Amino acid sequence: MTPTPPDILDNYRQLVAKVDTLCSSITSRLQGELQCRAGCSSCCAPITIFPVEAAAMALLLKSLPDEISRDIRSHVDTQRGGERCTLLRNNRCLLYEARPLICRTHGLPIIYSQKGTQISDCCPLNLTGTSSLSGADVINLDTLNTLLTAINATYLAQSTSAPPSDRIAIADVVGTPISDC
Repeated sequence: MTPTPPDILDNYRQLVAKVDTLCSSITSRLQGELQCRAGCSSCCAPITIFPVEAAAMALLLKSLPDEISRDIRSHVDTQRGGERCTLLRNNRCLLYEARPLICRTHGLPIIYSQKGTQISDCCPLNLTGTSSLSGADVINLDTLNTLLTAINATYLAQSTSAPPSDRIAIADVVGTPISDC
């Protein structure tokens, strides 16, 4: 019996699971200080994503019933060029289950490096009564992005139909079939 080759998105799915666990843990510990919740979409702007994230999003879209998929595509086409993410409808993400990593961390406390300086940030609505945080309650975006970049490189090396660009607008993902997910 020939072993089944690993799924091309396995590494990405494992990272998503770890990020979701981390975000859930932080949300649980800071629940009294977080205003972000279902329907909050103030952080949802048009962004670009890595091809591996696009593949996961395209795969979910492909798995949906045709009527729902057509509805999402139609909605995105009418929202292109706006200041909000094209996947938002009534302040909710139409492909929430496949949202990119940056969307999974929105609103939570983050740190990242910019020109050699460590910067911390979070949604201005959150943590208004908090003067300090435990390191366990902060997401290091540099580490997350390093992992995502490595996983994306592995995906690109394995993919036969990955998009040619480094990053892809979410609006373009919905109209871009990715066949070998």
